[in-house]
Amino acid sequence: MTLHKEGNATISLATLLFLAINAFSYKFLFENYFALFVILFIITFFLLGIILWFFRIPKRIFTSDDNAIIAPCDGKVVVIEEVQADEYFPDKRIQVSIFMSPLNVHANFNPVSGEIVYNQYHKGKYLVAWHPKSSTENERHTNVYKTASGKVLLTKQIAGAMAKRIVNYNEVGKKVKQAGEMGFIKFGSRVDMLLPLDTAIKVKIGDNIVGGITVIAYW
Repeated sequence: MTLHKEGNATISLATLLFLAINAFSYKFLFENYFALFVILFIITFFLLGIILWFFRIPKRIFTSDDNAIIAPCDGKVVVIEEVQADEYFPDKRIQVSIFMSPLNVHANFNPVSGEIVYNQYHKGKYLVAWHPKSSTENERHTNVYKTASGKVLLTKQIAGAMAKRIVNYNEVGKKVKQAGEMGFIKFGSRVDMLLPLDTAIKVKIGDNIVGGITVIAYW
């Protein structure tokens, strides 16, 4: 397991605070208030561990299949429904939404190989990620992928009540690989996918999925 580059600044600051707090605690509490020193050390060590855990990147063997659409993130499937597209597409699509808890790996992955034909950031609100309007009203970053065979799908990285920063590494014209990094969302949120109506969905609501590995659907 490695740590994601998006966590470098946060981890460095957290480590410095951990060292400073415990150095102060050792100087003023160790001799006369040893129990309090131990409690403070355990609490700060636990909090540092949470931050390291949040930015973890476990080793994975990614799925590679031109006929498959793979999970763009870790999390739980919370929506599978036919919707009228609100962006890029003029028609109806199948929406698959994946909720990411603060305990999930937060790297996001390209669901297919192809070219980025649309890449747009939208300012917005910070409704809780499971709110029905979060897909259209929250801060979000949209990508549209076009495969070599001409098939097209859309993804949305969506901020939530805790997620205040969306990072996206794609740009229009960029050629991307399936399971390559799309970006990162800090502190939990959701990722939506808009797929063609004839797509064969292979997951169901409530399924826990793994980014870059789980097959969401087949073209």
